[in-house]
Amino acid sequence: MRALGGLTERILSPGPSDDVEVVALASGAGVRLFRPAGATGPTPALLWIHGGGYIIGTAKQDDRLCRAFSRKLGISVASVDYRLAPEHPYPIPLEDCYAALTWLAALPAVDPHRVAIAGASAGGGLAAALALLARDRGEITAAFQVLVYPMLDDRSSATAENPNYRLWNTRSNRFGWAAYLGNADPQVAVPARRDDLGGLPPAWIGVGTHDLFHDEDLAYAARLTGAGVPCHVEVVPGAFHGFDLLVPKVQVSRRFFESQCDSLRAALAPAG
Repeated sequence: MRALGGLTERILSPGPSDDVEVVALASGAGVRLFRPAGATGPTPALLWIHGGGYIIGTAKQDDRLCRAFSRKLGISVASVDYRLAPEHPYPIPLEDCYAALTWLAALPAVDPHRVAIAGASAGGGLAAALALLARDRGEITAAFQVLVYPMLDDRSSATAENPNYRLWNTRSNRFGWAAYLGNADPQVAVPARRDDLGGLPPAWIGVGTHDLFHDEDLAYAARLTGAGVPCHVEVVPGAFHGFDLLVPKVQVSRRFFESQCDSLRAALAPAG
């Protein structure tokens, strides 16, 4: 991962963590939990899954983002520390996320009917896979899924190289998918290869035009819509992979985050 250089260090730099509850789950996963201030009853919740190509990263890297979701929306946010490939290939990271989701939904301070799942990059890929797994097992129903430039399709590793693919290119993509999949069947493990996308929670998908994942993300969004799943698509002209993490305060990044919040707010609003 030398190609990522100082960019990785910048993204992984955490903010203050004195307001975070750190939990170790029996499954082997960890969770960093942010609770809304002043809540008097069960609140909606969001399970956040960090990126890193399935091979690097920690939940702590997204403390600032999770804190922002919690404060802005008045919800509980749990960021999952799933185990990483290649030491822990599929299905271990996905099962870690599932364990965190079931734990979060069972908290007395959380409304189990208003729990969303979200993630960025590989975390977005895991969020998509988690939505499929939750649907198939039928034990818990996610209210919404937020897929931020998600890593959904291993076949994109064959895409022609492009100088606009900053931070994550086809070579990195090939390595990340190989590490994650191990000996798994891609038809089962890769969200974009799954045939049936029906019955999934409504989705928000955002990606830049200069992102390696642009085409696969729009194709997945189209397939969701075709399967009867409402899907809001946010395309950012000229944006490369991870742009909002590198320059979070610029207007385009703020709009990108606000769009996620708007969709989450609507999806997690009380029924009636």
